[in-house]
Amino acid sequence: MSGGVDIEREGANKNRANNSSYVATTAPSSFLIEDMDSSQWTSWLVPMFVVANVAVFIVVMYINDCPKHKHLAFEGNCVAKFLGQFSFEPLRENPLFGPSSRTLEKLGALEWTKVVHKHEGWRLITCIWLHAGVIHLLTNMLCLVFIGIRLEQQFGFVRIGIIYLVSGFGGSILSSLFIRNSISVGASGALFGLLGAMLSELITNWTLYTNKAAALLTLLVIIAINLALGILPHVDNFAHIGGFLSGFLFGFVLLPRPRFGWLDRRNISANAPVKSKYKSYQYMLWLLSLVLLVVGFTVALVMLFRGENGNNHCHWCHYLSCVPTNRWNCDGAA
Repeated sequence: MSGGVDIEREGANKNRANNSSYVATTAPSSFLIEDMDSSQWTSWLVPMFVVANVAVFIVVMYINDCPKHKHLAFEGNCVAKFLGQFSFEPLRENPLFGPSSRTLEKLGALEWTKVVHKHEGWRLITCIWLHAGVIHLLTNMLCLVFIGIRLEQQFGFVRIGIIYLVSGFGGSILSSLFIRNSISVGASGALFGLLGAMLSELITNWTLYTNKAAALLTLLVIIAINLALGILPHVDNFAHIGGFLSGFLFGFVLLPRPRFGWLDRRNISANAPVKSKYKSYQYMLWLLSLVLLVVGFTVALVMLFRGENGNNHCHWCHYLSCVPTNRWNCDGAA
């Protein structure tokens, strides 16, 4: 799972799984923007993402078939037996009401060994559509609805869809570079990408916002809280960070708005001076972000498939995902 509350992992057990559920649902997209076109796109892609995630979870639970393997192995009682084949694993194995880690791994969970040594790179994508349990799924889907629908209404399904998928992919890559001892599933990397895109959209379209300071402060607080939650044990904060950085950079590339008062050439006289559609700083941010995206993804993928451990290149980075205290340790976090 990509970041969130660990459902099962104990120490460095590769049969345990992380998940991401911590993404706030309040964002400054509701702050008024001057010169915003009154027309909006109809949001259909985000609802389709929600339907797809729910459908995948149902299929996973069907394949998991807790009563069958628990009966054969005598490993405890399933939860909600009245659901039959869709009943949940025992809560001591999965407190989020979901399938076993074995089923998640079989169906595409992110696992470093399989990605690097067995060349199953497709897991970098499939893990985004898997969830550890009902609680994990509902939390992420509520966040996606609150954040994603508003963004899709403003910027259209193509741009938001790209940001969502690329951010989830970026979160999976960074997670694989730093975490080798557990499997991971969840859409939190993609959701953090949407938060990152909201921040870069605010920056690149700064002059169009009315309550600038309030919008920026609100968004920064939301991001800080969610990233801070990621330092709890059994939380894959690297997926959060990777998704956030990917979405942040893609926001500069895909979400700039035309400058205030800009008019299409067809609507002005032939002799009238024509202003550039975007301001110079928007073009500079666009170019810089595009270069960083290309370089960042290239370097990260090369390091990953060469089998390099990110912790060897950054000896303090493990603290970004877990900070040990007298109440818990971070064994197996790297």
